[in-house]
Amino acid sequence: MRVFYLILKLLAFVLLLGFALKNTDAVVLHYFLGLEWRAPLVFVLLIFFGGGIGCGVLASLVIMMR
Repeated sequence: MRVFYLILKLLAFVLLLGFALKNTDAVVLHYFLGLEWRAPLVFVLLIFFGGGIGCGVLASLVIMMR
C-alpha cells in the first residue's frame, strides 16, 4: 500500500511540475491607481492558492478556539 501512495504522490508531482513548466507566460495584475504587477502565471496561481489555504486555516482556527 505504501508503494501505491508513493507512486500516486510521484504522479501528482510530475503532473503539477508539467503544469508549472507550461504556464510560465507573464500575466499582469492591475491594481487601483494604475499600479500593476507582472509575474509568471504559475507564481500568481500559487500565491492565490496559498492565500486561500491561509484564509481557510484562519476561519477554522476561529471555530476551534471558541
